[in-house]
Amino acid sequence: MSENNIQSAIVTGGSRGIGAAIAHRLAADGFAVTINYAGNVKAADEAVRTIEKAGGRAIAVQGDVSEPAAIRALFDAAEKAFGGVDVLVNNAGIMTKAPLGEATDEAFDRIMAVNLKGTFNGLREAAKRLRSGGRIINFSTSVVGTKLETYGLYTATKAAVEALTGILAKELRGRNITVNAVAPGPVATELLAGLTPETLALFAKAAPLERLGQPDDIAGLVSFLAGPEGGWVNAQVIRANGGLV
Repeated sequence: MSENNIQSAIVTGGSRGIGAAIAHRLAADGFAVTINYAGNVKAADEAVRTIEKAGGRAIAVQGDVSEPAAIRALFDAAEKAFGGVDVLVNNAGIMTKAPLGEATDEAFDRIMAVNLKGTFNGLREAAKRLRSGGRIINFSTSVVGTKLETYGLYTATKAAVEALTGILAKELRGRNITVNAVAPGPVATELLAGLTPETLALFAKAAPLERLGQPDDIAGLVSFLAGPEGGWVNAQVIRANGGLV
């Protein structure tokens, strides 16, 4: 991490759910946080206010991660506000579900654009602009392990993210920058809002710990990877799912 400037973190998709929990946790850890959001200005502004009320520093920057120019502008804003970027959390993503035989071209193109190209855009910019000693934390899913039906397109994007994680870690040799991925199991966020109570109960019972994950469970792991104690963890995919897989 930089010794000359405040430590700075970018969290994509940081206005709600897991992303907001990560932004709040990193701010509590002492990072100045740049929160990327796609379109919900109210949620993004509320996330910034919550961080500032607790004594932290944060800004919100709108942008579609699938657009390279938006990612460049995101890094520009973080550098202007806080002097540079030390941590990138590639959290932004969408989920669509359908059997592969019924998946549409439109669904395929959109989920690849956000989950895979969006992550790639962040990785490419971070490889150029992250300060020495930095951290890159991508987001995968434990469904890469469970291979759950109807999650094929979503899982394919995340399997690709896992591959990029290990490759970029090697490509950044000599820069003292770690690249890891977090692969959550079912977490109690709005992504599960459309599931029936029966399905939610099955998900909760599936792991040996017999509960759904909470956003703070994931934020704690990201905090570890972003902090000094996580500095020897590199090129890894860490499944945070209560023992599901």
